[in-house]
Amino acid sequence: MALDQSTETNDTLVEEKEMSFLDHVDELRKHLVRAALSIVVFSIIAFSYIDYIFHGIILGPLRKDFFTYRKLCQWSQAYYHNDQLCVKDFQITLQNTEMAGQFMMSFKLAFLVGIIMAMPYILWQLWRFIKPALNLNEVKNTRGFVFYTTALFLTGISFGYFVLCPISVNFFASYSLSTLVKNEINIQSIVSFMSVLVLGTGLIFELPVLMYFLARIGIISSAFLKKYRKYAFIIILIIAAIVTPPDIVSQVILTIPLYMLFEMGVIITKRVEKQKKQNEQQFS
Repeated sequence: MALDQSTETNDTLVEEKEMSFLDHVDELRKHLVRAALSIVVFSIIAFSYIDYIFHGIILGPLRKDFFTYRKLCQWSQAYYHNDQLCVKDFQITLQNTEMAGQFMMSFKLAFLVGIIMAMPYILWQLWRFIKPALNLNEVKNTRGFVFYTTALFLTGISFGYFVLCPISVNFFASYSLSTLVKNEINIQSIVSFMSVLVLGTGLIFELPVLMYFLARIGIISSAFLKKYRKYAFIIILIIAAIVTPPDIVSQVILTIPLYMLFEMGVIITKRVEKQKKQNEQQFS
């Protein structure tokens, strides 16, 4: 009889665990659905402005009057008193080689812009999902999660678009094996190139947030980061070499902010360790 009761109790505990897990999955599903709906809504809004997005944003780095090129030219004239850094006309011809290429490209652009516009809401849904698993101190310490992650993501997006994209486009547009070869670039190619560059930079700039959570669960420590700092610098150089065109200037331009983000992560890791010690002292 006691054995039967024990078995029933164990079965009940297993069922409660399964229900708890299913409830957890169901809650995650709700947040994912809301995040997906936000992307759809913002994609529809972006599609209504697709003409400006394509001509004003995507084709922006292909014009010599782009913001970055104008600032470089002004800087060159002010400090070097010449037009050395002024960008000339691009020798690029855009083409479409697929029947529905331009039509499908409109949807792709709208979807990419929708993801960027919806990112603050997506991060907020992520925060609402993980918040119940945190204690009061953890909630207090991570209160600015949405703000900081959004700020880092948008900073990375801006850096990729206003710095890396112009440098990359200018490099590839001016590079030529022969004057007999013309740069007739498929529109899908340049949109994919810019999308990967801009979104990739936005995600890379979330490095301090990643380091924060790795420090919270004890995978990394400030001592570990200091010990392998030189290896981290080499990894950053490799990432910069992969993301940017094969020229030293653009690689250095990306390496500097990435290494600054790494050092910011070291400071954040120290702060996390300090908070852990304070919490342990309170409960001891």
